[in-house]
Amino acid sequence: MEPQKKITELAFKSMLWIATISLIHFVPSAVFAQAVNNAQIHGVVQDSTGAVVAGAQVKATQTDTGQVHTTVSGSDGAYLLPGLTVGGYTLEVTSAAFSKYVQTGIVLEVGQNVQVNVPLAVGSVSQEVHVSANAAMIETQDTSVSEVIDQKRIVDLPLNGRQATDLIALAGGAAMPPNAASRDVTSHDYVNSVAISVNGGQINGNNYLLDGGDHNDSHSNINMPFPFPDALQEFSVQTSGISSRYGLHPGSVINAVTKSGTNNFHGSLFEFLRNGDFNARNFFAPSQDNLHRNQFGGTAGGPIRKNKIFIFGGYQNTRNRTAPPNTISFVATPAALNGDFSTLESGPCQTSGKAKQLKNPA
Repeated sequence: MEPQKKITELAFKSMLWIATISLIHFVPSAVFAQAVNNAQIHGVVQDSTGAVVAGAQVKATQTDTGQVHTTVSGSDGAYLLPGLTVGGYTLEVTSAAFSKYVQTGIVLEVGQNVQVNVPLAVGSVSQEVHVSANAAMIETQDTSVSEVIDQKRIVDLPLNGRQATDLIALAGGAAMPPNAASRDVTSHDYVNSVAISVNGGQINGNNYLLDGGDHNDSHSNINMPFPFPDALQEFSVQTSGISSRYGLHPGSVINAVTKSGTNNFHGSLFEFLRNGDFNARNFFAPSQDNLHRNQFGGTAGGPIRKNKIFIFGGYQNTRNRTAPPNTISFVATPAALNGDFSTLESGPCQTSGKAKQLKNPA
């Protein structure tokens, strides 16, 4: 069993490295993506009297991946940590003649720019001031109104066809116009393309972003397909006073980010079944529902190199099987195609109920 285990581990690591090498081609596009799909922390480091502390070492550690981001406070005591992925963080600040400051419970959401001011107490570096209460993330640099649909709501809330785009309607001011039937049907339409009006804007006035990249259909100005819920981390809906960095559409910005791997291996399997055998017959339907719909798949993620490189992947397949509709088709005979309708039958007679032969009224 031991040699077989080693072979299995070697094969798994080889697959991860192959996937990593294939992702190298996408690194240049990720540089632009960091501008909008990530978050950042900024603030001022001060002592107990309110005086700024310059040259303080500031470190933010992502709790799930262990990735570390560092910076140094400037002459005005200000610091900035840009390009942070969404998730939980621990903030540590150290400076000579001051106690170490540690704050946990910082949770960043997509596109956030939160302010965390750090008060340092006089003491030795070996001493530590630990703030363990969950921090209230306050956005001070953006005037837009934003609603974040987190991963728990994406997975737990019921979705018809597992289309996460339907959850945009949870944001304030978002509505699906009844005449559009929640779809903007064009020759290039997608199954999960939605026609949503945000704050009274046009249904094609929304700007969709996925991991910071443009995710709009250039033909209809609506969204391209979103990832299935298990592969989607979260997305925000921003309206009213949107930052100029988004541009393009004035109605709203739907900014979505996908999941990523962590320092631990995680995976999931799922299947959603709709089967007419388990459904009651609709009161107005002549027969029971005969649709058989299966949506199944899974996700997997983990570290390639802990605290440095991670991988995540997902798969979903949808299969629909249904009986053909009970319709009657009439095929024209050669005589009818030539204008002779004497052999064709019309509708049933109102008195006898039998079909009547067509007659020339002349």
